[in-house]
Amino acid sequence: MWLTIATPPTKSLEQLDKTMGAASPEGLRARYACQADDGFRIIAVWETKEHADHFFREVLGPILARVLGPEPSGVPAVTGMEVLREYVPALS
Repeated sequence: MWLTIATPPTKSLEQLDKTMGAASPEGLRARYACQADDGFRIIAVWETKEHADHFFREVLGPILARVLGPEPSGVPAVTGMEVLREYVPALS
């Protein structure tokens, strides 16, 4: 599994909702939107690094152009890391 933490160039929750709802990326297991002091963060869990790379390289740009205009102010800063263990709470 691969985890990414991205800082999107969106300025409002409405823009973020439009961006997040524009695609169901292949290999995406879960995605979480969070508010940070300086903007939003998107934490996503992917099946593989290749799925994440494909999304950020091929899919996200056109989505941002549709939501934010043809020249969005910036691109997402993305940090990626391999998931070493997944801890899922036991069902009682």
